[in-house]
Amino acid sequence: MNTLQVGDNAPQFSLNNQAGETISLKEVLTKGPVLVYFYPKASTPGCTVQAQGLRDIKAQLDGLNVTVLGISPDPVAKLAKFSDKQQLNFALLSDEDHAVADGFGVWGEKKFTLDKIA
Repeated sequence: MNTLQVGDNAPQFSLNNQAGETISLKEVLTKGPVLVYFYPKASTPGCTVQAQGLRDIKAQLDGLNVTVLGISPDPVAKLAKFSDKQQLNFALLSDEDHAVADGFGVWGEKKFTLDKIA
């Protein structure tokens, strides 16, 4: 897994959104900047708060001509339910095989260090 560095080009991808439509990063970039964020699982507390936050500032991002793309390993049907329930106003993309997340260097085991509190 290689992590992208500042100034690196984002890996190109095409994934299905919550409506089953194919979204291509190359095509979306022709419209302006793109905010790509990854989350591990739809409808979990942390991922829901994150998506709601982006939903709530979408008008500001639109003013900057920024397109938001959320990517997770969830299947399209689960993304559709999550988007509908949370009234999300941006595309959620299904990366079930983690290929795009791997390309961005964000998929894999996470290691945490916990310090003993005295």
